[in-house]
Amino acid sequence: MTHSQPQQSGTSLSSIAIVQQQLVIRRFVSYIFQQERTRFKFGLTCLLLISLSLPSFAAKGKWLSKVTGTNISYKVTESSRPLKDYQGNYITVVYLQKLGFKKIGGNKRKTDVKYLLGQGYRVIELNYRHHAKAVSPAINYDIIAINDSIAAGSFARLHNCSRYRSYILFEGYRIMRDVPYFVDDPRIYNTPAEYTVGDTLHMDIIYPANTSHAVPLILSFSYSNSYASWDEEKKGLTAANRNQRLNLGNTLAGFNDSFLEGAAARGMAWAIADHPKYAPWGKGKPPGGPNDAYKSFQTNPDAARKVKSAVRTLRAMAGRLNLSGKIGIYGFSRGATAGSLAVGDRSVPELENSGFNIGVSDEVQAAALGPGVFDYTRIYEVTDDGDGNLETRSPWVWGPLKDNYERWEQMGAAYLAQSANTAPVLFFLNRDDEGYYQEQLKHFKAKLDSIGVRTELMLDYGKGHSVPQREGDLKRLYDFFRKNLAGLNRDKAG
Repeated sequence: MTHSQPQQSGTSLSSIAIVQQQLVIRRFVSYIFQQERTRFKFGLTCLLLISLSLPSFAAKGKWLSKVTGTNISYKVTESSRPLKDYQGNYITVVYLQKLGFKKIGGNKRKTDVKYLLGQGYRVIELNYRHHAKAVSPAINYDIIAINDSIAAGSFARLHNCSRYRSYILFEGYRIMRDVPYFVDDPRIYNTPAEYTVGDTLHMDIIYPANTSHAVPLILSFSYSNSYASWDEEKKGLTAANRNQRLNLGNTLAGFNDSFLEGAAARGMAWAIADHPKYAPWGKGKPPGGPNDAYKSFQTNPDAARKVKSAVRTLRAMAGRLNLSGKIGIYGFSRGATAGSLAVGDRSVPELENSGFNIGVSDEVQAAALGPGVFDYTRIYEVTDDGDGNLETRSPWVWGPLKDNYERWEQMGAAYLAQSANTAPVLFFLNRDDEGYYQEQLKHFKAKLDSIGVRTELMLDYGKGHSVPQREGDLKRLYDFFRKNLAGLNRDKAG
């Protein structure tokens, strides 16, 4: 009997084997893919963790120093968490190292650079290799050149360093940025109209870290105003013009002003504060008053309250930063007008009991003041001398002078100088500057001389409305502060 072969109900045995092989291969490939994907994810995670702990990259190059006359090495290191300003540019520290004098900060250089990177700064290290010429005040020539180059968008071949939030630090120094010192009252200048909740005014403090002895500090109020801005398109307030205290075009680069940043080469800390007029310099009005009534001037008690609060804030931080408590004022132009309000010894509770750290002393121990306005009652002494805005607009906000003399008098620093306990002042002025600056300085100095305050006068160090830039003039300024800010005063100052 013959048996027939069983019939397949589908594909043949060989076809089944092929399908099974393909299935195994697919499973194997899928397994390998899953393993590789797991390894890839793990690798990405490791790279991310490493990138968070290390700077993203460092670039090197050469820069021609005006001080040494040679090309010196620089290194740019980016932070893994970079700070940027409102325009998206990098907040930068130019770090001058291995200078021609002994640093006073006690940390290792790598420690301070790592700290700055950890804070989010782009750090550009300039290595002077202990060149004998890299000392004060000659080093100020490079400070000017660096600021000019950053402002032009070309320093170290970088076009995106912040033009208003970049700093020059000497080796051993650190920065405490955006320290609050007063909450603004929008009802003072009423600009813009939508600004109704006060912003906080800030200062930046540059100090030597881990020092063996306490150091004095020089405070300056910026001659570039910070203020709230209204964006009509976005229908909201923006930070576009906040923190403009080191706007290079308006200050350090615009006037080749190297004094503050160069103070570190003479062993002093320094601070730059927002100008007390928290509005555009050419704007501001009292409630219901005419537009731009405060064009090109400030008003009290607002300005004096802010100035005194800034001094108290610095002194309250003396122990934390190892500052001596001795504070000097450096002021130029509208910064001199503001800073001069810290000089006098008259006690005015209305000014002293407002702001931060009430009860801490607001005394300063010295001031260097350039051209400014110190007594508003004298603006009509000479006509056509450059203060037309003051002559026209002051009566709009304070009433006629003859009927409101006491009010006008209280607007200026001369009123606050009462006795020989007023801080000593070094005045500086070019005699080809505006006539009203000359009259104001002459009168304020005469007032201080008459009550026994020590004063000095530096004339014709340059041309027009400018700051001292020559080595001899800068040395005289630094020597003045070193002399008057010597010694410890922390306990006495409160």
